[in-house]
Amino acid sequence: MEQRLIYLDNAATGFPKPQKVIEEMQEFMMYSGGNAGRGSHVLAMRAAEKVFECRNKLAQLFDAEGVEQVCFTLNTTHGLNMCIKGLLKRGDHVLISDMEHNAVYRPIYKLHAQGVVDYDIFPSMVGDSKRNATRICEGIAKLVRRNTRMLVCSGTSNISSMTMPLAEIGRLCRRLGILFVVDGAQCAGHTPISMKNMHIDALCVPGHKGLLGPQGCGAVILGKGITAQTLMEGGNGVDSLEGAMSYGSPERYEAGTLPAPAIVGLSAGLDTLSSIGLDKIEAHEKRLFRRARERLTLLEGVKIYTPQYEGSVLLFNVAGRGAEETARTLSDKGICVRGGYHCSALGHRTLGTADTGAVRASFGPFNSSKDVDAFCDAVGEMI
Repeated sequence: MEQRLIYLDNAATGFPKPQKVIEEMQEFMMYSGGNAGRGSHVLAMRAAEKVFECRNKLAQLFDAEGVEQVCFTLNTTHGLNMCIKGLLKRGDHVLISDMEHNAVYRPIYKLHAQGVVDYDIFPSMVGDSKRNATRICEGIAKLVRRNTRMLVCSGTSNISSMTMPLAEIGRLCRRLGILFVVDGAQCAGHTPISMKNMHIDALCVPGHKGLLGPQGCGAVILGKGITAQTLMEGGNGVDSLEGAMSYGSPERYEAGTLPAPAIVGLSAGLDTLSSIGLDKIEAHEKRLFRRARERLTLLEGVKIYTPQYEGSVLLFNVAGRGAEETARTLSDKGICVRGGYHCSALGHRTLGTADTGAVRASFGPFNSSKDVDAFCDAVGEMI
């Protein structure tokens, strides 16, 4: 009899996908699979309508200035590279937090190594008992220079359930004339995000995590008046006789054929998200986190990092075992978690786990208390 798998790696990609996502993608590929924006025949028009529907849902969910501000990408990393490389110019200064994913750190590190930009890392104050929005903003303000053009930070860390005070940081950036770019990989679909209220100039989100869609597409949602240099050039179905990319959004940033089946799946995922309710998902994931924290705390030799931040991500280690070894042992027991460094060099250095790595269990809307109990039982058996 095949072992039942318990999936606790939702921070990497959400699973399982809602049945509606699978059905809508299948139906599109069978009956409506034209190339959106390429032609006026019925299949191309059907595809274009489906793409627009998803664009509109994303604009509404994140309180964007308009549907045309939603630009489809391959994933969050693609979107962050588009914003970082498209909005910065030689001589600029950038601020990032000490908990950033490599999708933020590496593009900026490369631009710095090439002598294009300079950057500083501001403290997220993770783990500090006196942490609050005011003190975080004070730490940011101390690092601002005359040439500071951009601040990039994640809404929620990918190795901790710690969240950043986006509204307060956004207000500070707006007052100082600094572009505010948010990595929404771990907060989109988990917590509410309003681009208007948080003064976000560019929000980068994945389709395949909290938004419940498939892998293969994400989005950059630009604020009003934001125009970036293009990361890629090519055909986009408009101004085809011109050598330069059009300046209109979103076509300016969507060179080549869009991943329409994935976009249709994302649209269905957004419908599922709406039917469940963002507030219910957030509360459910926090309940699972608390249950796991309570049970793991009772196990001798288990260290939980930043246990005070409740959310979808729980990071831990087992004494005497490497993180990868723990993850493999749990995998043998049918528990899917992720061990190692989670593409977060800055975050692991900040948490003090750069030498050892750690194990991440990440919960989603379709996990249950039984899943958490089975996971904790398996860790207990290891000890």
